[in-house]
Amino acid sequence: MYDEFYRLTGKPFQLTPDQRFFYESQVHNRAMAYLRYGLAQGEGFIVITGGIGTGKTMLVRNLFSEIENRDVMAAQLVTTQVGPEDMLRMVCASFGLAHEGMNKATLLHNLEAIARARFAEGKRILLVVDEAQNLPARSLEELRMLANFEIDGRSLFQSFLLGQDELRRTLKGAGMEQLRQRVIASHHLDPLSAEETRGYIEFRLGRVGWSGDPALDEALFPTVHELSGGVPRRINALCDRLFLYGCIEELHTLGPADLAAVAADMQKELALAASAPQPGTPPESVQEREAGPVEDRPAADGGVVAPPVDLSRRVAQLEAEVERLRRIVQHERKLLRKAVLIQLDLNGYDDLD
Repeated sequence: MYDEFYRLTGKPFQLTPDQRFFYESQVHNRAMAYLRYGLAQGEGFIVITGGIGTGKTMLVRNLFSEIENRDVMAAQLVTTQVGPEDMLRMVCASFGLAHEGMNKATLLHNLEAIARARFAEGKRILLVVDEAQNLPARSLEELRMLANFEIDGRSLFQSFLLGQDELRRTLKGAGMEQLRQRVIASHHLDPLSAEETRGYIEFRLGRVGWSGDPALDEALFPTVHELSGGVPRRINALCDRLFLYGCIEELHTLGPADLAAVAADMQKELALAASAPQPGTPPESVQEREAGPVEDRPAADGGVVAPPVDLSRRVAQLEAEVERLRRIVQHERKLLRKAVLIQLDLNGYDDLD
């Protein structure tokens, strides 16, 4: 919609990772350097961690584009909470091997067989595990066992693990010492700086033929960074909504005031979502909420319940409510920023980064 209005060749802030939009920030370049180093070593584990939306999946896409024509048989596995044997089945499925109804010994045999066959062809096996924080420790241990496949001291099977912060905590746990010893490099993805946030926005716009329409106010960029925390996926979600707003309002210059309007809309959406009855709410509690104040409810004999006579208590309640509202107004900016961050996470896809 807004891409046509602003004469862009595509959507610059789509949430789905696309290797064309890989932005070479300092932190992402460093992560790619570790992945390339791991490929050159041909053994062990490389571990890349980062918060939701920091660009881990984008790193995978960029890596696969670089190794497309190399002597590497690579597969990507996006994990869920799976046990050890299911883990091996998922690995086999990733490499196109039979796995249904097979026991663990057969699964391991098939994996070793294909690793040896590719080695004879001068190729290596690489498994890239995305969302690795979902794996229990025992499933990670199964991946370590695959690293034991060797010929003449050369490893046949290599794994890269990418995940959220929980992955680091899992690897530090008891019983993970053997896997930790096989990690040859690790890196954590931090959010973008304020300067990189601007570069990121302009880079993505440049990829879709942006020629200055809409014009972006200088003060817009630090505001985007503040609201998004420098997290790429949040930047995408916020800017996508901003450009949509500009299209609807037929604006050709976007600035902080427009961003504030978008943020206010997000806050309203969040408030509506929070006020909706939650699944499993007892019907009687909803009925009580809809019935109104007790003094307005019908009495059992058909009359009206008399209002309370303790006016001092009522005044105290009103004063407390006024004080609560005053505090809300006083912290409006802080609450707005928090609401926007939460809404961006709700709108995003889980670490497709």
